[in-house]
Amino acid sequence: MCGDIPVPLRAMTCTAVGKKLVVFGGGDGPAYYNDVYVLDTMNFRWTKPQVQGDGRAGDRYPSKRRAHTACLYRNGIYVFGGGDGVRALNDVWRLDVADTNKMSWKLISPPTTPTAEDKTKPKARGYHTANMVGSKLIIFGGSDGGECFRDVWIFDAATSLFSPVTIPFESSYPRLSHTATIVGSYLFVIGGHDGVEYCNEVLLLNLVTMVWDKRHVYGAKMKARGYHGAVLHDSRLVVVGGFDGGTVFGDVWILELAVHAYYSQISHFSIDV
Repeated sequence: MCGDIPVPLRAMTCTAVGKKLVVFGGGDGPAYYNDVYVLDTMNFRWTKPQVQGDGRAGDRYPSKRRAHTACLYRNGIYVFGGGDGVRALNDVWRLDVADTNKMSWKLISPPTTPTAEDKTKPKARGYHTANMVGSKLIIFGGSDGGECFRDVWIFDAATSLFSPVTIPFESSYPRLSHTATIVGSYLFVIGGHDGVEYCNEVLLLNLVTMVWDKRHVYGAKMKARGYHGAVLHDSRLVVVGGFDGGTVFGDVWILELAVHAYYSQISHFSIDV
């Protein structure tokens, strides 16, 4: 592995674009970055391409940040939120990755400070999750450093508009530093922090009805944690690592989905919000 190797990073994003991985932002300690790195998985060579700013916005670039999210849709990586060390963010940027050697930024939605009555944009946050279904970006949870959020928002990349999902307060779950994985027509949320303590629950958000469901998990109990990773493979969710406020985990857990018919047979659906 050689080339322009990134500095040590945490809370960055890594997005697969074909056979390349695009890393954005992150930091360590007091350092925050807005650099873009590309790893070619064919030769394992790092590059740090020159990325153009948004000329319409005065050649602007996303601010340095970590704990944001990044999802791919139609040759564009959509970056939402995060924190810059001073404040939480709720802006949306699009990184054009049609050619990873000639990438460019576009500001889709500038940072704002929504009022309590404002239902046009989520509050600024980091340590949330975002998953892309078609053109719809599903944003759940996160924190602004003071509040642990339980809301769900949809950002439509086709229209550049946000929409809140109406879920009764008593039927929702506050979460930050969790994982969220699309499994059929469900969003599987594992672990995280609920604003009081770390959790090991498995929550399912039905993306057709937009109703939460807490499922019983059989077998051994994974210790509560956040800041872990989760990947779907062969009807299994593989959970790796994490942190519980005292211990950094190096273990690997497997959540079997097919055994208890949790694996949804619905693979084609739309989100109407």
